[in-house]
This record gives sequence, structure tokens and C-alpha cells, in this order.
Amino acid sequence: MECQKKITCVVDYVIDPRKISEFEEFGRRWIELVEKHGGEHLGYFLPSEGASDRAIALFNFQSLAAYEKHRSRFGSDPEFIAADRIRDESGCILRYERTFIRPLLRR
Repeated sequence: MECQKKITCVVDYVIDPRKISEFEEFGRRWIELVEKHGGEHLGYFLPSEGASDRAIALFNFQSLAAYEKHRSRFGSDPEFIAADRIRDESGCILRYERTFIRPLLRR
């Protein structure tokens, strides 16, 4: 199996566990936006069992340049601003960290 050249962005969130529904709304909007602007969203992974304040998002872009084109819309595109407003007004996200990874797959 040949490894594709795409990048995967991992966003590790610390969320307010009392505001899961707001975080889910935020996530649904960003899934749509990533898909609409050339990415492949792999989903948001939310707390399941027990008390937890961690969530993860995974999405792919064909290259870092393609991701940067997507990111260039932050703060100026009305859809991006509306999606971020969910986060800002609800306080569902306390902090987050973005990392880029690449797969190492079985041959």
C-alpha cells in the first residue's frame, strides 16, 4: 500500500463537559466547512465513559498549502466567523492544540 502525501490535522481540545451539546454544534459546523473547502473530515471524538474534558478532531488535506488556503478564510469568511461564534459565545472550548501528523502504513 502506497502512502498518500496528504496531511492529517489533529486538534486536541479541552472542553467544558457541561457544554457538550454546544461543542457538538460547533463540531458539526466545522465538519461542513472542512468538507466544503477541500478537506476530508474524519470526525470529532467526544468523551464517552466517565467524566472527561477531552475531545479530538481529525481531518485531512491534500497538502499543507491546501490547509493554509482553508485557514486563510478564518476571521474573514462569514461562515467561518459564524462557526467560531458558537465556540466564543458558549465557552464550550477551554483551550486547544493543533498538530499535523502523517501516516506510516503497512506495506
